[in-house]
Amino acid sequence: MKTIEELKAIRERMKGNVGMRDSEKGTHIVVGMATCGIAAGARPVLNAMSEEVAKRGLQDVMVTQTGCIGLCRLEPIVEVYRDGEKTTYVKMDAEKGRRVIVDHIVNGNVVTEYTIGANE
Repeated sequence: MKTIEELKAIRERMKGNVGMRDSEKGTHIVVGMATCGIAAGARPVLNAMSEEVAKRGLQDVMVTQTGCIGLCRLEPIVEVYRDGEKTTYVKMDAEKGRRVIVDHIVNGNVVTEYTIGANE
């Protein structure tokens, strides 16, 4: 159970992201959090990516969750929407999620070995 102080801290961190929901600008990272994704380990991926974005102070990056993406055998799945392009990362874990933030989001280099094409 979270303490009141922890919940207040989470609320304050999230306030900055609320305004981004209406914007088409920036980068959107979507983590599949349906039952299959959660069972495969999507929650630590979501947490790690959110923490890395916050740690780096990336203001134009929003990490959210969605339901089933439809490729259960490749879970956990992360989709990155940036500059009109979508990159789908599969078989993710927390460490891979952090690397995607550093290499793809910060430095602009898609981590091809984690993409759906490299894992088919």
